[in-house]
Amino acid sequence: MDENFKTTIEALDPKFESLIALRPVKIATIPKDAPSKAVYLFTENGRHLYVGRTNHLRNRMRQHSIPAAQHNQAVFAFRLAREQTGRTRAAYSSEGGRVALSKDPDFAQAFSAAKARIRDMDLRFVEETDPLRQALLEIYVAVALNTPHNDFETH
Repeated sequence: MDENFKTTIEALDPKFESLIALRPVKIATIPKDAPSKAVYLFTENGRHLYVGRTNHLRNRMRQHSIPAAQHNQAVFAFRLAREQTGRTRAAYSSEGGRVALSKDPDFAQAFSAAKARIRDMDLRFVEETDPLRQALLEIYVAVALNTPHNDFETH
């Protein structure tokens, strides 16, 4: 294995352990000294659901959860709404795409409920300022915890 890559990979587990050890908070109670550049984890009833990464933690949490967040901002909520409504397959046409779903009253209600649900979830985060390690840590956490709402599909 390449030594640079090996060194980078070996740094992931301590960050993972720090993330898991962190006492969870709610989005509304993120501490003032929280890092901006971070990998974050949403957990509900002890079940780890979604891992993300950001360079602006507070703003990203706002995007995940405010009622006015759009389909391209609240991606996790959109996935939860897809699951709730049984519309789990992404469509890349105007008829079944994200914009059309957002206009559907039943889906819009599920999307709104998902954003509220996220506001009540447990949140953990760990600082990671390096973009490469941030990307790899997101993948590492998602694989290690088998988070059901991370898929890493390309579109």
